[in-house]
Amino acid sequence: MENLTLNSFTLQLEGIKVTEVSMYPVFFFFFFSYLFIMVVNVGIVVLVFLDKNLHQPMYLLFCNLPFNDVLGNSIMVPRLLVDVLLPPSKRLISYYECVVQAFTTHMFGTTSHTVLMIMAFDRYVAICNPLRYAAIMTNRMVLKLTASAWGVAFVLVGVLLGLTVRLNRCRTLITNPFCDNASLFKLSCDSVFINNVYGLTFTVVLFSASIGTMVLTYTRITVVCLTSRNKSLNSKALKTCSTHLFVYLVMFFCGTLIIVLHRFPQYSDYRKMSAILFHIIPGSLNPIIYGVQSKEVRKFLSRSQLNS
Repeated sequence: MENLTLNSFTLQLEGIKVTEVSMYPVFFFFFFSYLFIMVVNVGIVVLVFLDKNLHQPMYLLFCNLPFNDVLGNSIMVPRLLVDVLLPPSKRLISYYECVVQAFTTHMFGTTSHTVLMIMAFDRYVAICNPLRYAAIMTNRMVLKLTASAWGVAFVLVGVLLGLTVRLNRCRTLITNPFCDNASLFKLSCDSVFINNVYGLTFTVVLFSASIGTMVLTYTRITVVCLTSRNKSLNSKALKTCSTHLFVYLVMFFCGTLIIVLHRFPQYSDYRKMSAILFHIIPGSLNPIIYGVQSKEVRKFLSRSQLNS
């Protein structure tokens, strides 16, 4: 039975279950995944800023995704690598570090939605109102959309964690591979009714806005493509929109799976792995999908190879 300790500043992470045989394969899988995420995401951002041909709203808005992937994985994966090599009793984390990790984790998930929403708006303007695209998607608009995506996420997550840190803690075990809001408020013996209500509202509002934006923009884009006889427009729309939609569906599926598995404690090991893969899979796929799809990125890489 877990000892009850009031407001302890040292917490224990349950982590993931690994045997001595699987310890190093798991460690190197996460290590090389993290290394790959850092290289390809930082690389794609540097590429966009180096090549003037990529100084377009679509690519500037996309840079929010690799930045978010680097931030989210840098807070979670290095700590996970250390814990994999430690026995469960030594996987200790300070309360403040845990709060920061939880905040960053939820910022990562929320910003993934808000950034994909502003990217959907960009695709909508480009395809449904191409003649006014340059006038609408100015540098000022790109900055406003970017600030909105991060600002909304910051406020929503700030309130979420603010409601949790006000609680007294009587437990010390984080039943997760890393800290998140649910794991933190489960440490409390106080009433968490408000936390549950806000958490549910937070999820419903975010998912409703995210899904609603995708449905509205892609419905409008589909109508324009079906009624247009411009094959060039339809081809461009298909390429850019299919890429954006695929990235969204991957992120949405991973996030939904974690929420569903939270309702089934008997599948806690699957939930833990899903929570980790929610960071790793989108972070690995996003730059590859956009890099392969982008004609401008392929041209830049081809020129670089020829020059070398």
